[in-house]
Formats: sequence, C-alpha cells, structure tokens
Amino acid sequence: MIDLLLADDQVLVRTGFRMILENADDMRVVGEAGDGAQAVRLALDLRPDVVLMDVRMPGLDGVDATRRICAENAVRQTRVLILTTFDLDEYVFAAVQAGASGFLLKDTLAADLLSAIRVVARGDAVVAPSVTRRLLERYADTGSAVADTAVLDTLTGREREVLGLVARGLSNSEIAGRLYLSEGTVKTYVSRVLAKLGVRDRVQAVVFAYECGLVRAGSG
Repeated sequence: MIDLLLADDQVLVRTGFRMILENADDMRVVGEAGDGAQAVRLALDLRPDVVLMDVRMPGLDGVDATRRICAENAVRQTRVLILTTFDLDEYVFAAVQAGASGFLLKDTLAADLLSAIRVVARGDAVVAPSVTRRLLERYADTGSAVADTAVLDTLTGREREVLGLVARGLSNSEIAGRLYLSEGTVKTYVSRVLAKLGVRDRVQAVVFAYECGLVRAGSG
C-alpha cells in the first residue's frame, strides 16, 4: 500500500485528488496539508511514501517544503512529486534541485497520475514528460559547470553514455533499444551511475548532467 500526503492550499484541489487516489486499490491518503510548513510537519509525523506537493502555497512554499523534507534522514524514503498548474513554472526546476522526484501538471489524466505515483514510490522518478526537458533546458546553466565535474571521471564510457540518454528523457527500455542491451543491464548501469554521482534518483541525475555540461540545452 502506498501512503500519500496531499499538500495544496486549495481544499477543492485536495478533495479532487483524494477522490482519484482512494479509488486505487494500492493507495491511501494518510494526511492533508494546506501549506508548506504543515506539509513538512506531517511528512515527519506520518512518514508517507509519497508527498503530492503544490508549488505555490502561502508561507512556506512547495520548493522550501520539498528541500526540508528531502534533507531529513528520518523521512529519507519519502518521495516528493510536484504538482503545478503551469508547464513552465519557474519554481519547478528549483523544486527538482531541492530533491523532488519529478513533477506533473495538475490537469494530468487520473491514470497518468496514478502511474507516476507508483513509479516514484518504487524509488524511480518521473523524468520523461517533455515539460521536464523544457524546464531543464530553460533553467540549466550551460555557460559554466555548476556540478562537480570531477565526479564524471569516475564514470565509465558506457555509464556516461547511459547518463546522457537518461538526461534526454529516455526510459530504460528505450535506452536498451538504443544501445542494444537488455533492460536489466541498463537498470544496472543506471543504479551504478546514481551511486557514483551520489544522487537520489533519475531526476537528480538529469539535473547533474545539465549542470556539469554533459548534456547541453537544445542537444538532441
């Protein structure tokens, strides 16, 4: 069972999401928060598997709330999935950098929302949507390296190649087809890359790839 915490300042929005989530046999809503500060408190108290986090909330916003939750070792297994109204919300990239495991638009179809939650709950991340790439390309600093590029030297040539394809939004199966490898082998490569980079999931690996210049905005 996937335990969920809803964080949104609009009651009607939370009600709508609750109705969708409680129709899923493998999910349950364990709490609701109306602002970021309450979301942090409830996350520490309830230790949900996934927090559905709105970005723009009064007081402590979703970005700072995400940063605080992801920094807490006590809830290290808790994943944050950002929900936003705008596909080019300037706050979303900051939330991804803060530790979020991905994001979705609030008008996402119910089936896609449930699928994304299951992906994030497994410890993976929602990276593939085109919106993610547009945000990364818009906000990644391609003029200078921000990440520790020395870490790249610890990756093998194949691991760099896999990281580059992950950063372009390809799934494990798509990478397997591109590199003529089994999906299981690709999964192993991805796990090694995450471990060497010291990042939580694929989203953080994508951010790293852009910040260190391995992938440039607009590259295909």
